[in-house]
Amino acid sequence: MSFGNLVQSKVYQQLEKNIIPVSYEELEAKAREHLEDKPFYYVAASAGAQSAADKNNRAFEKWQIVPRMLCDTSSRDLSVSLFGKKMEYPVLCAPIGVQSIIHPQGELASARAAAAMKIPFISSTASTYSLEKISEAYGEGEKWFQLYWSSDREVAGSMVRRADQAGYSAIVITLDTPMMAWREKDIEHAYLPFLEAKGIGNYLEDPVFCSRLEVSPQEDIKAAVLLWAKIFGNPSLTWKDLEYLRMQTNLPILLKGILHPEDARLAEEHGADGIIVSNHGGRQLDGVIPAIDALPDVVEAVGDRVPVLMDSGIRRGADIVKALSLGAKAVFIGRPYMYGLALAGEEGVKQVLRNILADFDLSMALSGKCSVAELNRGLLRGSSVR
Repeated sequence: MSFGNLVQSKVYQQLEKNIIPVSYEELEAKAREHLEDKPFYYVAASAGAQSAADKNNRAFEKWQIVPRMLCDTSSRDLSVSLFGKKMEYPVLCAPIGVQSIIHPQGELASARAAAAMKIPFISSTASTYSLEKISEAYGEGEKWFQLYWSSDREVAGSMVRRADQAGYSAIVITLDTPMMAWREKDIEHAYLPFLEAKGIGNYLEDPVFCSRLEVSPQEDIKAAVLLWAKIFGNPSLTWKDLEYLRMQTNLPILLKGILHPEDARLAEEHGADGIIVSNHGGRQLDGVIPAIDALPDVVEAVGDRVPVLMDSGIRRGADIVKALSLGAKAVFIGRPYMYGLALAGEEGVKQVLRNILADFDLSMALSGKCSVAELNRGLLRGSSVR
């Protein structure tokens, strides 16, 4: 019995209990009831008028699946291969920082849940818990580290080396956050959790960062926070700077935040091992192109030479089918698992991932396809609407 059918069977027979809402909309609404304003909006809100986040979701409607009939889909293969390694599913947990503001265990709970579901977890630079602690919580298996490139490049290099030593298997460099965006809800609430020493765990345990302080963070946390604020972003970066990080590790390096096909070509030219089409869930630039709209042109720009992944707006199984059919090798899940974490900790994250995987499996089968390898643009209609 394939994954989706198995989940259905267990739920219908009440062998597994639904501990969180199944639909994304109800999940978000329940998390809104559960969380205070500041942490909820830090997760849920986006830049400016939030039009980019809304359009991310609606843009999937431009593409419609045209299913094929009488195809034997009784046995399905959801696996993919990236960088020479097999993944059970074409899904990863997106890097999300400061998870402790919605659940005390934060990234540790999410990492354990991802490991239990055999889904790679991407640990954020902005985690409350250090990358070493998160790696330990996840255990063996595919886990990646996401880097916010500090203006102190030796700190950035130190974090990449630490990730390599801690057992991470790829480095994701986020390009679209050289500075914090104008996020109206955060401004309204005057809320930036990093200033409360949340989300800076990787800095507090970094030897290079700590060497810049006169005393240890434990002795003067305010000084550490002020140093973090000074070096977090780096708007002076150019493509040539990638050479420095390449010197720090032999791990695959993926660039996250690519939306323009020319940037995709530049990423390939400068040695990127992978590209992640993403607009940061609309959190960085309002009015930006939806990620799913950018995906086909980016895939066309690099062909099969560089794997392209996609982030921003994935809410259901059909979204995954569409993204993979447009050329993405895998997708990232973000806000949904955060809401699961808020409502039920580790078990909530597991159930969010369970539901999305089951929905994807059944959606693929009902499209007439029995493996991820069979998904292609011919399954979709609607490109003329872009």
